[in-house]
Amino acid sequence: MRRVAIPVTNHLLSEYFGECSHYEIFEINREILNRKQMEAPAGTIMAELPDWLEKQGITDVITYKVNAKIISLFASKKVNLFVGIPMNSPDTLIDDYLHGRLESNKKIIEEITHNEHKTTRI
Repeated sequence: MRRVAIPVTNHLLSEYFGECSHYEIFEINREILNRKQMEAPAGTIMAELPDWLEKQGITDVITYKVNAKIISLFASKKVNLFVGIPMNSPDTLIDDYLHGRLESNKKIIEEITHNEHKTTRI
């Protein structure tokens, strides 16, 4: 089973991974989808979110922007991270995910990787 987390603000993918109102969690078992909504625990700092998501059984995270330092934390937890994904609705994003159509915005990827030392948001 795969569990995909999408950080959501105002019914769309949140601009920044750590700045969302909640996470839409999609459980995929043989292409059968179950949907849940989860809020990060109060008091959780951004650097702790990869660990929290791993404990929730999350296998994949779809996000637009993320601090480059957080990427290595996800890698250490063996959580797949899809970065630079357009800010669409969770339903559109999970459909794209299921059909192999997620495409990263190359400009966002370059911004994250080339401006790592300037990035303060997570």
